[in-house]
Amino acid sequence: MQWVLFGYSLAFGPDIGGLIGSLHYVGLATVGMEPGPYADTIPHLAFMIFQGMFAAITPALITGAFAERMKFKTFLVFGLLWATFVYDPLAHWVWGKGGWMGADGLGALDFAGGTVVHISSGISALVCALVVGRRRGFPTEYMAPHNLPFAVTGAALLWVGWFGFNAGSALKADGLAANAFVTTNTAAATAALTWLFAEWKHSGKPTLLGAASGAVAGLVAITPGSGFVSPLAAIAIGGIGGLLCFAAVVMKSRFGYDDSLDVVGVHGVGGTWGALATGLFASTAINAAGQNGLLLGNAKTLGVQALSVLATLVFAAVVTFIILKVLDATMGLRVPTEDEQMGLDLSQHNEAGYTM
Repeated sequence: MQWVLFGYSLAFGPDIGGLIGSLHYVGLATVGMEPGPYADTIPHLAFMIFQGMFAAITPALITGAFAERMKFKTFLVFGLLWATFVYDPLAHWVWGKGGWMGADGLGALDFAGGTVVHISSGISALVCALVVGRRRGFPTEYMAPHNLPFAVTGAALLWVGWFGFNAGSALKADGLAANAFVTTNTAAATAALTWLFAEWKHSGKPTLLGAASGAVAGLVAITPGSGFVSPLAAIAIGGIGGLLCFAAVVMKSRFGYDDSLDVVGVHGVGGTWGALATGLFASTAINAAGQNGLLLGNAKTLGVQALSVLATLVFAAVVTFIILKVLDATMGLRVPTEDEQMGLDLSQHNEAGYTM
């Protein structure tokens, strides 16, 4: 609803100072069935709703960091505020015409959401985990996923759906879309293997949950570069991404924050690596609209990618912290202890996932 009413306009409306879109598209005014300013291959409405998918899933990613702790009414307001004050400006910076970070400004490369989606949600998840605090009983109580088949089914749906994210960002069925499709699948497969082997070495046993986590890590890592790098580069990006994300998840216990679904380790670390790796492996032979990366003699690309990562981290962290503090002072962030012990299914919604 937010995207239809004003979110799309803030992200993709006519530029205001390189920072935000105008209200030209409020209520989808003039967003019709003819091609729009961002794609001459599809209707403007199709572009709007495709981008709405990214806008919807990015706040949803953050919820994994504070699962089982936040009041539902506060969560609803948080999602609305975060989408408006973090996601929409970032989307305009990178993808909007005139945005300061994207093609019309700094020249950062983000084909399908490395900075806009994964880095922003990853760092925001860390802020949420720190501000909201740990679950009761964490880390002394065993809190493994309660249904492994569901977890793996979700990962499988993500793997297939990610082809829509990345290949779809070409906005037409052409060679660039095919390249994004192949690099996405290749990176996911490679990361699933490297995470699996790292886990096998670390704990003595390979697990299906580890392979699924690795696949998602690879999908995250390849997202910004999927339309700029080759399939061989995707092997390196996915392989290293799987190892880095596994290490980040293992080290979580040393830092003591409670990120229930490893949003920070997978999306934050994977997205950061992917954005920087794009600066290493990007090739104009793949996409003439991009730039060559460091390995093809253009060090500037890596510098631009690093600056875009830093700007995203700082902006998303600061604004997320402000939103949380305002909500804590006005609505309260966390459910009472007895509600948390009962479980949010019952205490917040009066329903149960399983009735035997």
